[in-house]
Order: sequence, then structure tokens, then C-alpha cells
Amino acid sequence: MTLFDLSGKTAIITGASRGIGEAIARRFAQHGANVVVSSRKADACDEVTNSINEEYPGKALTVPCNISEKEQLQNLVDKTREHFGQIDVLVCNAALNPYFGPAMDCPDEAFDKIMSANVKSNHWLANMVLPEMLERENGSIIIVSSIGGLKGSPVIGTYCISKAADFQLVRNLAVEHGSKNVRANAIAPGLIKTYFAKALWDNPDILEQSTSTTPLKRIGLPDEIAGAAVFLASDAGAFMTGQQMVIDGGQTIS
Repeated sequence: MTLFDLSGKTAIITGASRGIGEAIARRFAQHGANVVVSSRKADACDEVTNSINEEYPGKALTVPCNISEKEQLQNLVDKTREHFGQIDVLVCNAALNPYFGPAMDCPDEAFDKIMSANVKSNHWLANMVLPEMLERENGSIIIVSSIGGLKGSPVIGTYCISKAADFQLVRNLAVEHGSKNVRANAIAPGLIKTYFAKALWDNPDILEQSTSTTPLKRIGLPDEIAGAAVFLASDAGAFMTGQQMVIDGGQTIS
């Protein structure tokens, strides 16, 4: 039980009102962590927070945040410290992709939004929580990336660029701060049944094309990603840093 125990730890999870982020928040609380549920809409966060607190009283807190706004990210960090005292784990899960189509037609505004939300916000947030982790010589930073960062795409190319950058971000963080026992890793999910990825699984033809080359022959579920986050946040993952965990039903090997 102690290997995956998160008792006494506090985790910030962005994009936690649904999908992968929600699954991670619920599993973290189940394993003993305090969790800060964050996304843009407070009411959506409150639904998750209240549900967690019904089962694990006092374990969850809502702090709404638009990850593209630096001041809101700082407020997220400040409110977490005020309520729980410290931050032990950061999960950068929130991301956006406002454009679906050939990269050559991607508007500059969409490109900038994608890179700002999916890369720069993670850079900002990591740097906001790092000082206390370095002082305690203990901490885990987890970025939920994508197998899109390992492959080319004719329809989500800019998004894939941002996710490849997240792989490099965790490598940089790992090299810079490993001597102080602060670890940084990425999770790279394949196609998961979330609202965010709806364009890739709601269309039967696209879904068939995606799953036909996946050894497990199916789409993944959010909770099938949460266990990896528990591993990376706990003592079970204490010797892992700067890596990317691919969880894709085998899609990238076939």
C-alpha cells in the first residue's frame, strides 16, 4: 500500500473538470492526496470537487483558472498554498486545440493559442511551484502530452508540435532540478474517449481507421491514464524522471 501512497501530499491538476484530469483527481484522492481541481469553469470544477469530498471529506478544492493567463496561474498556486499549505505534485493536463485541418491553413492566431496554452502555460506553472519543491528537495511535475508529439498528422499538426515540445520541457526540468530530487515526466496517451478528443472518435470512419491499427483494437478510457499519474506522483516512480510514458493500446508500435 505504501508504494503508491499519496497521503499528506497536495496536487494541482489542471483541466480536472472532466476527462483525464478528472480521472487523475479522483485517483489521487483515493490514494490519499489533497487535490486542487482546476479548469476555466468553476461550476464544472465544483461538481468534481463536491463528488470527491463526499467520498473523501476535505480532500478536494476548486480553484478556477484559465491556463493562458499568467495571473490566474499564480492565483491557482497561491490559493493552493493558502488552503493546503504546500504543493507536492503538479499535473499539467489542460490543453486546447482550436483548429482541425492541414497545418498550412492553420491561422496564426490559432497557432499562437495552441503554443501558449499547451507549452508556455506549463513552463509558467512549473516555475511557480518549483521553488518550494527545490527547498524541500522533493516534488513531481507531470505533463499530460500525447502520442501526437511522436507522430506527424495531417489534421492536428500544430497540436502535435506543442505536445512534442512538452516532451522536451520535462527533459529540461529533469536535468535542471534532478539534483534536488524534483522529478518531471510526461504521459503520452493515445486516443482516449474524452470530450477534448471527440473529433477523433465521434466520427465512425476516423475511429475505425484509428483502432484498426491498434493492437488492443479499441479506444482508451480516461481512468486508464490515471494510474500512470499515481505512479509518477508516488514513491513507486521515485527513480523515473525526464521520460515519456506512452499509453496508447499499442498504436505507436503497429
